[in-house]
Amino acid sequence: MTVSSTFEATSTQNLPPDDSKERVSQFMRSLQDEICQGLAELDGLGTFQEDSWDRPEGGGGRSRVMREGNVFEQGGVNFSEVWGDHLPPSILKQRPEAEGHRFYATGTSMVLHPRNPYVPTVHLNYRYFEAGPVWWFGGGADLTPYYPFAEDAAHFHQTLKATCDRHHDEYYKVFKLWCDEYFYLKHRDETRGVGGLFFDYQDGQSELYRGPDPTGPAAEYSRKIGIPPQRNWEALFAFAQDCGRSFLPAYQPIVERRSGMEYGDRERNFQLYRRGRYVEFNLVYDRGTIFGLQTNGRTESILMSLPPLVRWEYGYQPEPNTPEAELYDTFLKPQNWADWTAH
Repeated sequence: MTVSSTFEATSTQNLPPDDSKERVSQFMRSLQDEICQGLAELDGLGTFQEDSWDRPEGGGGRSRVMREGNVFEQGGVNFSEVWGDHLPPSILKQRPEAEGHRFYATGTSMVLHPRNPYVPTVHLNYRYFEAGPVWWFGGGADLTPYYPFAEDAAHFHQTLKATCDRHHDEYYKVFKLWCDEYFYLKHRDETRGVGGLFFDYQDGQSELYRGPDPTGPAAEYSRKIGIPPQRNWEALFAFAQDCGRSFLPAYQPIVERRSGMEYGDRERNFQLYRRGRYVEFNLVYDRGTIFGLQTNGRTESILMSLPPLVRWEYGYQPEPNTPEAELYDTFLKPQNWADWTAH
């Protein structure tokens, strides 16, 4: 077999199945349904209002928003699928080989802003992209607490790690480091929260880390383990599905532990101040926000992730030896939460 025919055989083996778009779209819709049902039961009062939308260039989606619930002050779970002829600059910059092909992208994303400051904000996004022979899965989930509870961070990470370990021994380590790198506010020199998982451009053909920082911990660890055995479309789709369905088991016990805790103005004001960091990240760094705006997505759905109430305070510094200070000193720095045990 010649080098050319070997390449063609390998490329053909790595192509998505003919029904890839339909299967991923169906999964993303079902994930939205499952998460919304679970969250409505968890809240006990709030319900999701659905708003369907169409994109003139091709595609559309379903935005579901809960407001003024018992637990969730505001939360949204979005499904979208878009297609078209013109790739956005954010994609071409990362994958120039996709140029000249029609593209298809679908995903489910979610952000929940609880009312009680002791319940963490949480984010999820799983997505799939295809343009001719170029395709990949991406996504992840991360936790943003306002008050420091190590057992909550540990439960979230341990649940995600167990999911990753069912598919590849190194997924959690690389994707956890990538999450710490991605959900980082450079202008504040702090992480957005306690992290979780983040991965992108997963097509089974290269090193696990495919992010922008070649000298960071995620890249260094990924280089050290090398290129894993080729993973095909089916294996990566199975991984994405398992990750999506691990969300409720990762988050629900935390809400049940914290939602009944009493709080006062101090805790509420700190929560609103820290929500400002969420706004800063989503408007300055978030790739999903940038992609949505560049592809003429529905603005209301794209900015659904922003909290309903927020405050900024000039020059804020937490008082020493307070829970707020512990959040800054420990929880806003990368930690090995999956190995945490209660003492």
